Amino acid sequence: MSALGGALVLLTVLAAGPLQDLDIHGHEYWARMLPPEVYDVLQHVLDPIAGQTVCLPVLITVAVVIACRRRSWRPVICAAAAEAAFYLGVGGSKVLLARPGPTERDAEFFAGGILKDGWHGISYPSGHAAEAVLVYGTAVYLVARYTAVSRTTVWALAAGVGVIALNAVAVSYTLGWHWASDLFAGLLMGGLLLRLLVWWDTEAIARERAERELAAERPPVPASYERTEKLAA
Repeated sequence: MSALGGALVLLTVLAAGPLQDLDIHGHEYWARMLPPEVYDVLQHVLDPIAGQTVCLPVLITVAVVIACRRRSWRPVICAAAAEAAFYLGVGGSKVLLARPGPTERDAEFFAGGILKDGWHGISYPSGHAAEAVLVYGTAVYLVARYTAVSRTTVWALAAGVGVIALNAVAVSYTLGWHWASDLFAGLLMGGLLLRLLVWWDTEAIARERAERELAAERPPVPASYERTEKLAA
């Protein structure tokens, strides 16, 4: 967790200075050089996979199904926490850092803003890259934590998250919608928020288990003692 946080801070510092020239020189609307059919597939089929319209229903479905089977609200709470983490963590960073997207031809931090340039003014970090890791990663965590699937299945699902994350980065870069550092920062931010969510849920489960064990070890109060207490009161 600390490694992800440190890497994100370092990348942000570099993106605010030395990496800006690389971002600008490495940017191009590559997809425009492809046939229109390929461009349409990239924009309307592959890109939405990491967007809220696809990943959120997947997460909600996984959380609700597992919650019903286990008769527990924890999976739903985890899903809600993941969404809150996305909007507060990723969305908050976007608004705070106010980095214009490539359409504004400016890679400087604090030079854009949602009020000034709309969605084109809050490019860093990439929301799609972060969602690919955080939202789909949360769904895999719920399956791994709250179901009895095999470890092989969990590894296969985790590999699927990796493929989705790579797809989000490759497609966004090819379409020219993000600076390269935006995309890598999105992956790091999504990974960091996912680790925080897993830690929070694991700690909550451990506390609940400890409380149940403590309650089970506590000796029952004799009925005669309860009657004496009531008379004294």
